Amino acid sequence: MPEPFEEIAGLDKLIHEPARLAILTALSACRKADFLYLQRLTGLTKGNLSSHMAKLEEAGLVVITKQFEGKKPVTYLQLTTVGRSAVEQHWKKLEALRNGSQQWSQD
Repeated sequence: MPEPFEEIAGLDKLIHEPARLAILTALSACRKADFLYLQRLTGLTKGNLSSHMAKLEEAGLVVITKQFEGKKPVTYLQLTTVGRSAVEQHWKKLEALRNGSQQWSQD
């Protein structure tokens, strides 16, 4: 069985990147979220958030929809079924790694 520290290198880097993990985690707690809410929540710039959104959409983890509410354009993000499963599995792996590392010693 590999050491927990070796398993860290095998984490999905698309999901594990801090900004994308924050976006995915926020989306896992709701049905959908709008761009401005995610921007405020994550502290990312518009350009940075847009870039991460595009990567997540390309990977099939989120769906991006643009619509008008009145005359105002609004962009929404929503996890796909694959995305919801991926973020849940990622957090389970992190928890298992954390638990495993607590038992690790150099003895």
